[in-house]
Amino acid sequence: MDFIPYNSRLTYHKSPFGAVCEGERVTLRIVLPRSICCTGASVIVNSDSGKSQIYPMTWERMENNDEEWWRVTLSFEEQGLYWYHFAIAQKSGGSVITRFDNSTGRISADGTSFQLTVFSKDFKTPDWIKGSVIYQIFPDRFCNSGKKKNGVPADRVLRSDWGGEPMWEPDENGKITKYDFFGGDFKGIEQKLDYLESLGVGCIYLNPIFEAHSNHRYDTADYEKTDPLLGTKKDFTELCKAAAKRNIRIILDGVFSHTGSDSKYFNKEKRYNTVGAYNSENSPYYEWYKFKNFPDEYDCWWGVDILPEINEENDGYINYMAGENGILRKWLKAGASGWRLDVADELPDKFLDALRSAVKDEKSDAFILGEVWEDASNKISYGKRRRYLQGGQLDSVMNYPFADLLINFAVSGNAEGFNDRIAEICENYPKAAVDCLMNHIGTHDTCRVLSRLAEPEHGGNGMQRYKGVLSEDRRAFGKTLLKLVSSMQFTLPGVPCVYYGDEAGLGGGDDPFNRGCFPWGKEDKELLEHFRFLGKLRKEHKVFAQGDFIPVSAALGCVAYERRGCGESIMTVANRNNHSIVYILPEEGYSSLTGETVTGRELYLEKETAAILIKQR
Repeated sequence: MDFIPYNSRLTYHKSPFGAVCEGERVTLRIVLPRSICCTGASVIVNSDSGKSQIYPMTWERMENNDEEWWRVTLSFEEQGLYWYHFAIAQKSGGSVITRFDNSTGRISADGTSFQLTVFSKDFKTPDWIKGSVIYQIFPDRFCNSGKKKNGVPADRVLRSDWGGEPMWEPDENGKITKYDFFGGDFKGIEQKLDYLESLGVGCIYLNPIFEAHSNHRYDTADYEKTDPLLGTKKDFTELCKAAAKRNIRIILDGVFSHTGSDSKYFNKEKRYNTVGAYNSENSPYYEWYKFKNFPDEYDCWWGVDILPEINEENDGYINYMAGENGILRKWLKAGASGWRLDVADELPDKFLDALRSAVKDEKSDAFILGEVWEDASNKISYGKRRRYLQGGQLDSVMNYPFADLLINFAVSGNAEGFNDRIAEICENYPKAAVDCLMNHIGTHDTCRVLSRLAEPEHGGNGMQRYKGVLSEDRRAFGKTLLKLVSSMQFTLPGVPCVYYGDEAGLGGGDDPFNRGCFPWGKEDKELLEHFRFLGKLRKEHKVFAQGDFIPVSAALGCVAYERRGCGESIMTVANRNNHSIVYILPEEGYSSLTGETVTGRELYLEKETAAILIKQR
């Protein structure tokens, strides 16, 4: 068969493109050759709720004496996921059209069903984040203001050698019992706001800021207080106000699936003057946790006993977090503009529903971002289909599918399938969620992107940790690839996120070496100017805020795509080959924003570089 009867990504076959809201009319059209003698057609729709329905299609017209067009217009009144395929009747019997690669339909029963996401008609996401740049800060390692701190626990290891190698000293049982702190704080971030503004940053994402006894602070000890090494609640509010003057907002890391065992809620170490869940079954926090055999056997996050798991469906816990005077509202009132939810796929629907209600009621344009590593539109966790992006929970997610694509392309040069995967996310997610995807290429959970690109063969292997120290040659190669991949990162749908120090050339391997101190005064000037250029580009061109993604080509080590909308067309062409190429553009009229030579339809592109072109209208 040499024809394609259906392609869900072409508005000729499906209109509108992608996810739709409740009640929105959707037109589906299949095109069949007259030679197969189709006598009738229908679309069969199955929902996640178990309902199945057949919608007859209407013969629409003949085209060129050899094509028959069949169409149907339908709508869905309930949000959720719907799966559909086509059935055609023929004089010789019947057959079906199912989904294959690139979302194309074939007359075959061997494919899968097409996905249609239906979201709430009330689903809106904050406009302020769209077209922006996110900057992720690991607070202890960004900037130390030198301001004196009060109330710091005496058992902390405080470092005075900013930029020294982070300490990682497990005991004889392989457990980390001591953490070192370099003293990064709120006032230090405030001192660097002009620097962040120069990068085009519109949103700062802070790793946890609440009192905790590790330097990463994912072992929350008290949600009601900032960690004393970071400063006071007043310092945080002043930071938010100073950032707002530069049109920069701040979102916080919400770690709600577990606390620290060394916390006022669990109090295993008896540090706090409270009756923690570990101390007594009569503790006000006892029902928050999941004890198997009190007090020493309890559910922990990934089996780590210093991170006891929370029962997030407990009404008392939900009220503490999402109630009228709860933690979520408290920190929004203090100046935060949203929450990034740690391990969002481990938070139950009941909790996420309550969280969104509280956050949006307190601050309607607050941003709710979830950590979900897979396609968030159809993810199943704990045996249940999740509805993160259907309008009642998250605004958007950390975009791991894009991150994996970018890194793999930069490392392998394999371009095939790149645009298809981008288009799949754009098709499955509501447009409002796509426009504020967090497009990262490195975080506190991964090797530094510079080291990852320069030496991709390295990775975590337990006690023998890769430090990410690079030779001069490998560092230069890593920089080249980082410039390539960041150019793509900044021009794809969603919002690019820069992990602090990546733009300055900071390398590092696995934890804790990916969490080194920012190299103030030793920044890589070439990389820094590159990231400033990209940030400026996003500010100047509105197409990056909500423009459509248009695949152009992806083959032979080269990827090209266009962003179109807001009266602009901007194309990115990335050459991962180890030789220069002449890329033939779809048409004339493009000029380069990055300095490459364009002659007519010919773009000359050096090896391992990316060009960003604008179409002259």
